[in-house]
Parts: sequence; structure tokens; C-alpha cells
Amino acid sequence: MSDKKPYLVDAIIGNSKFLASLGRTGKMYRLWWPNIDLPQHVDAIRTGIQFGQTPISWFDEEADGWKHTAEYVSKTNIFRVNARSDQQPLQVNSLHLAVPGQDTIVREYTFTNTSDKPVSFSFIVHSSFLVSENQLYNTTLFAADDDALVHFRHKYYFALSSANVCTGYQSGLTWESVQSGQLNGNNIDMKPDGALKWQIDSLAAGDSVTVPVYLTAGYDEQSVLRQMRAAKEKESSAWIAETTAYWHEFLAAAAPCPLEDPEISELYDRSLLMFKLMADEQTGSIIAAPEFDENFVRCGGYSFCWGRDAAFITTALDRAGLGVLSDSFYAWTLTAQSPDGSWQQRHYHDGSLAPSWGLQIDEGASILWGMWQHYLEKKDGKFAEQVWPAVEKGASFLISFINSDNGLPKPSIDLWEEREASHTYSSAAVYGGLTAAASFAELAGKQELAAEWTAAAERISAAIKELCWNEAGGSFYRGVELTVHSSKYVQALADGGTGYVKEGNKGYQKHIINHDNVLDISLLGISVPFGAVPAEHPYMRSTADAVEAALTVPGVGGIKRYEDDIYIGGNPWILTTLWLAHYRIQTGSLDDAKQLLKWAVDHRTESGLLPEQVDKNTGETAWVVPLTWSHAMFILTIFMLADAEAEAEANAKANAKANAKANAKANAKASLEEAAARSQG
Repeated sequence: MSDKKPYLVDAIIGNSKFLASLGRTGKMYRLWWPNIDLPQHVDAIRTGIQFGQTPISWFDEEADGWKHTAEYVSKTNIFRVNARSDQQPLQVNSLHLAVPGQDTIVREYTFTNTSDKPVSFSFIVHSSFLVSENQLYNTTLFAADDDALVHFRHKYYFALSSANVCTGYQSGLTWESVQSGQLNGNNIDMKPDGALKWQIDSLAAGDSVTVPVYLTAGYDEQSVLRQMRAAKEKESSAWIAETTAYWHEFLAAAAPCPLEDPEISELYDRSLLMFKLMADEQTGSIIAAPEFDENFVRCGGYSFCWGRDAAFITTALDRAGLGVLSDSFYAWTLTAQSPDGSWQQRHYHDGSLAPSWGLQIDEGASILWGMWQHYLEKKDGKFAEQVWPAVEKGASFLISFINSDNGLPKPSIDLWEEREASHTYSSAAVYGGLTAAASFAELAGKQELAAEWTAAAERISAAIKELCWNEAGGSFYRGVELTVHSSKYVQALADGGTGYVKEGNKGYQKHIINHDNVLDISLLGISVPFGAVPAEHPYMRSTADAVEAALTVPGVGGIKRYEDDIYIGGNPWILTTLWLAHYRIQTGSLDDAKQLLKWAVDHRTESGLLPEQVDKNTGETAWVVPLTWSHAMFILTIFMLADAEAEAEANAKANAKANAKANAKANAKASLEEAAARSQG
């Protein structure tokens, strides 16, 4: 087994069935197939060169003087890496891609002799597969007829080979043992590791040689090797050209970038390309991010589908002209809905429940809201009919979850998955879900349901303004009825707060304080996007100003989630910063929004992806790369900004036209008066 994998990765490649994460050196850290969330199969795949009997120099490591530059090939999901070392006579250029529509990954390595004399060397690929994320029962074998190394466990098979015939191999070769480069020709071993070697003799000074490495997948030995044979039928350059054309066509079919700015346009293309990789081809589910903390050391995992994230994401997809991905996602939501009409916290690609902290009422509410946003984009009656049964069940569940005493939804887990309360953001999401459901009900001719759901939503809006407004703080409370630890409850009461103790199941006590007065960026969701309180309302303006003042990070800039945030150090996030930009656009502060947008664009990674967080001290990328929600908020920001600028321009033209008309009328009147005065004189 290899050394510990990094949390941060630099690139992803895939085809909506394959998904792989790579470092900027080209090392592959993780590989998912046949779904993009589960299971993950790779421990690590490494590449190196060897001169004679010297130790292998691993050019996908930052050792032996190796320096790397890395970037995506423009307008594609093909990742390009250049590796060069002053200590080595070779430069290595590599391209990494998954072929659309094929269970094939192509990794093309071109070696160039940068010295002034011929060189001979070996190229080594060491592959370690922990198939299905399991260290047990893995087998590695060499299939001589196909010149391929095969890794398998149970029903998952992976093969590695090249169009170039290998000159050495070994099944069952650990990372520690491969360093010498001596491969013993062992044909099969019940171990997860193996290696292939290609000998290159007398490469002349300045000359180059290309060795493609193909990685294929299948459900048995016959299918994986059949796929390998198909991969070898074309030169790697042909696969690269085909894949390049596919991604160019994908972007050409999307809506153009709404803003004329080179950096924004580049990030726009990268966002759309990334969205396709985050959408599962077979199921339509959309994951939050490729998994990067599989042992849940510092988080609960990200390679799941959250309904809330996806509602923002699909709305962005629709604006960008990628509504077909939204179609697939909302078809998938019908498979993930619980029998009671709820959608739970998060799900696997097959709709089954993922590890959970409990009900988040905003998840299902967001899905209903997102369904209506999708309908508004396409006005597709068949879509409305398709989702109506789920909408009716979902809205009925939301109604059942409302506290009849105060008109707000009952306590559930917050969107950050850290506390239980009747959260103001969650209440606004339920407002958005019910108003969306009411609109679907009107389409379906269910006027009574539409009226019932609209009335419940209006009661939530009124209750937010009445019960969730913190007059002393000049902002909305983050929530009411907050469950806390007994020690925090005692401290809250000592500080002048109020609360009560409630008896729960089997006599266990819950300590509840009446108000959560922490400032949180999600409070902006009350108006943007859910509209429970208008953005122009004095309460919202005051809340937004308080949020910006409290959550702007000194020095580095950007907006953190909430005042006492400690997750991964309490950093500014991309999506939170853009959330404030959304609010500023809604209220006409376009220059402020542009500054927030610029901050987000400036903090993309070297390869052009948006992370979840930015380190509050260094300004460097922190935690998840890429975060799909971050890219969605970027897409929504630029379309909102373009819409606002177009509206402002239209208003300016209308005003100018009105003024010109008024001036012409005034001038005509003055001319008449002047003429009349002259005639009288």
C-alpha cells in the first residue's frame, strides 16, 4: 500500500462513467468506475524512468530535481503535464484523458532527449489497485496474449497495457520492492500491485519517443481485455483527437459566456467541462466533489449527491444551456425520494441513503424549488407531469413538518450539517419549495393544493419576519429553538439568553436556547434565491451589511461561512463569497458584486478549478478541489450580473429616449412660444 494520499488534488479527468483524480505531477491517486461516486479502485499509479541498474527516478514525484508544469488543454478535459529535471537527460510530456463513450483511459507519455548524446532507458509503470476500496482479495495477473497487466477483485477488472510491447513485467510487486526496477516475470499473485516496463534504446539527442499507456475496465477478464484490444486499434493520437473534438462540440452546444472577459470566459468553459464530469452518465445524479478523504479523518465525505447543492447546480446548468444534465438529475431524484415524501441529507448514485447526520429539511425543499427553476427554463409540460407525483408527496411532507404553533418548519439539521434548530435558511428553503410546489399544482389543475401550499409559504414568510428578526443585532437570527450541549445552555442563560429543557426519547433531555444569533452567510438565502423576504426589505439590507462586516476575512479577503467557524481552520469559501455577490446584484450594487466575483476568479487553482475554501492566512487553495457548488455559484453570478447590466443598459436607453422626447417636446413648445412672441412684436 502506498503512502498517504493527499487531500488536495490538481485535476480530474473522466467521461461521466470513469472519474480519476490526479496531482499536478500526473500521478493518479483515485479512480472511480462504473459510477463516479462508488466504488473507488486505485491506491496509486506511478510512472518513472530508469537508466541501466540505477534506482528508478519517479518523474511523477517532486524528487530527483523533477519540476512540473500542468494545465488542461484548452476547452477540453484533457490534462497536460510537463516534467523536467536538471539531473536527468529526459523531458517527459504527458496527456491524460478518458475517452468519451469508452471504458478506456489514455495516458500518453512522450520522452524527449534533452542531452547532447544518445540515451537508453526504461519506462516503468507501477500500478496498485485496491479494487472496491478493499485491501483484501485483490489479484494481479499478466495476460500474455494481450501483453497486459490485469487487476481484479470480484466483478471489477482493470487492465493496463500499451501499443508498445513491454519488455518486463511482474504481478505482485510492492511499492517498496519496485524501486530497483528488477521485474521477475511473475504471472499471477493475490496481491494488489504490479509493474510493466518498456525498454527504449539509443534515443538520439533531441529526438522524442511516445509510449501510450491504456487503462481499461470491465466486469470480467474477457470484457476488460476486449476493451484493451479496442483501445490498441487506434493510435493514442487518434483517441486524443476524438476526445478533443468531443469536448469542443460539448462546449459549442452550450450557451456562450454572458460576459466578455478572457479570465471569466476561460473559467466559464472550465466550469461547464467540470459539470459534465460530476454528472453520472448512468444515473443522472450529481456529486458534490470527487472523494478526497475516504477515511473520514477530517470530514464526512464529499462524493455524494446533496439535493441542496444539486438545486443550485442544475439552475446553473440550465442557464448555461446544459439542461439535458438537469433532466437526468431530476429523473434521478424520483428514485431517491423516501416513501414519506422527504429527501434525506445525501445519497449515493443509485438513490440509496448515504451516511447521514439526520434530516435536513432544506434538502427536499431545495429539490422542489430546483424542479420549478428547471421548468421555468424549458416550459416542458411533460417534465411537469413526470415530477408531479414526487412534488405532491414532497410538498405534503413539508406541510407535515411545519410547527402549527409558530408557522415555521420544525427543527432539523442545518445546511452546514452541524446543529439542530429551526434554522432561518431552512425555513426560507421550505418557503421556496412550497411556492414551487404550488406553481406545479396550478399547472396540474390542483387549485386547492396550490392555495394550501401558498398559504403555508406565506405564513412562513411572515413568521421569519416576526420571529427570526433580531432587532438588537440588526439582522435575522440564524435560527430559533437551537439544541445545544448542557454546558452551553447554562452559559447562554448566564449571558442573558433564554431557553428550556425538553424531554426526548426514553427520558433523555435536550437543552434548547430560544435564539441562535450567530451571523451566517446562509441568511442571504432568505431572499436569494428563495425570496421569502424581498432583497430590498430593510431587514435583508441590514442583515447583508452585518454579514459582510462580520464574515469578511482580514488580509486574504473573501467571506467565511459564519462567525465562529472552525472547520478546516475557518477559511473564506468561494461559494459564500459569491452568495454575497448574488445579493449585491439583486439590490443593484453591481460594482460590489464585481469585486466579490474577481476575488473568486483570482482564487481558482493552477489548473483553473474552483476549490471549496481558500486558506485564511496564505490565500492558497484549501480543502476540496473541485467543489461543484462553487462552480455553480460562479455560473449563476455571471449570468445574474449580465442580466442586471443588460437591464441597466435597457433602462438607461429608455430613460435617454424619454428624456430626448421630453426635450424635443420642450424645445418645440419653446419654439412655438418664441414664434408667437415674434408675431406679437
